[in-house]
Amino acid sequence: MDPIDERLYYKIGEVAKKVDIEPYVIRYWETEFSFLKPYKSKGSHRLYSKTDIEKLLIIKDYLYNKKFTIEGANKAIRAKSSEKNSNIMLLRNVQAELNSIKSLLLSKKIGKPR
Repeated sequence: MDPIDERLYYKIGEVAKKVDIEPYVIRYWETEFSFLKPYKSKGSHRLYSKTDIEKLLIIKDYLYNKKFTIEGANKAIRAKSSEKNSNIMLLRNVQAELNSIKSLLLSKKIGKPR
């Protein structure tokens, strides 16, 4: 991605050039990968965010470089996303536990006479 280009949305032709695939392939992938949902303007033009472009690059990597089938790529990407979400939940639980310990230690320190 061009770091100078700071737009929020890109048209399908621009995205196709950035990802180096044809627009019809992008439209097809939208039907196969349910997590790929570009914004559609009132005129039904597809507008892609940077996150959408990153998803397209991941899909392209699985299909073209890793040689996955569409079904296999879908499963692998979903599994990776699920694993990432589990790790986030685990980290949030650890953070909550540490905050509890911190609060407990602070309350003991404050309540202790000097």
